[in-house]
Amino acid sequence: MKWAKLHGLGNDFLIARAEEARRTGLQPGALAARVCRRHTGLGADGVLYYEAAAGDPEAGVSARIFNADGSEAEMSGNGTRCLAAYLARTAGLPEGDIRIRTAAGVRVFRLVTRNGPVFTFAASMGRPVTDPALVPAALGDGSAPVVDFPLPLGSDTVLVTVTSMGNPHCSTFWNDIEAAPVRALGPLLENHEAFPNRSNVEFIQILDRHRLRVRFWERGVGPTLASGTGGAAAAVAAILGGKAESPVVVEVEMGRLLVQWQAPGDLILTGPAEFIGLCEYSVEAAQ
Repeated sequence: MKWAKLHGLGNDFLIARAEEARRTGLQPGALAARVCRRHTGLGADGVLYYEAAAGDPEAGVSARIFNADGSEAEMSGNGTRCLAAYLARTAGLPEGDIRIRTAAGVRVFRLVTRNGPVFTFAASMGRPVTDPALVPAALGDGSAPVVDFPLPLGSDTVLVTVTSMGNPHCSTFWNDIEAAPVRALGPLLENHEAFPNRSNVEFIQILDRHRLRVRFWERGVGPTLASGTGGAAAAVAAILGGKAESPVVVEVEMGRLLVQWQAPGDLILTGPAEFIGLCEYSVEAAQ
């Protein structure tokens, strides 16, 4: 089975046609989990299966997104940007005309620059969700945003801000994210009973009013080098808490994302996606 591999600031994805995946006879989540394995698969943080959005007046392509553990994700900022880059590279789609339908709705990508295999897009990510019932998160009171909420975690309490960028996010703030307990705290917050669909987790350090450093624990994946929706959620959390204002540069290990958001409007996320190569995966190896 043929795949393309791309990454967004080190957050890597495998992309395949949905029709090819169906022909394997395997469940899409099971196939994703096996192909994402770092040592016995092709290795990736996630998988996108895409096909033409036939009869859809709002989108040209539809995509299903799966995490490395085989669970399905509603949305991936870096993943959909990688798909947009792959489509632009292979189909030569015009600027501003890449519209991808996900489980979280349609996301629109405008090509800003291309430098060899690197495509930079500005993406309309929709309106951030702050109503805890819609995130979903069993926190707070009513529909008011959950900002710096003292969440009990064993014998400790962690202040969290809860949002959704089409997928649930739990953001935490630290004086020094290099010292933040990402691997210890990440899985506890991801699987906390307050989040019925689990949660992505951000560890954020405020550098100034327009600049953050962020580390990520992604639902169904674990620690990742970057996250598109996570970077957006981190910026939204900082803005909601009065710690930052738009535009916000989100610094990650391999580069930067730019977040522009004025409540209650759509959020624009700008960042790169790099084409790595094409590969094949033995279906027999997945059985």
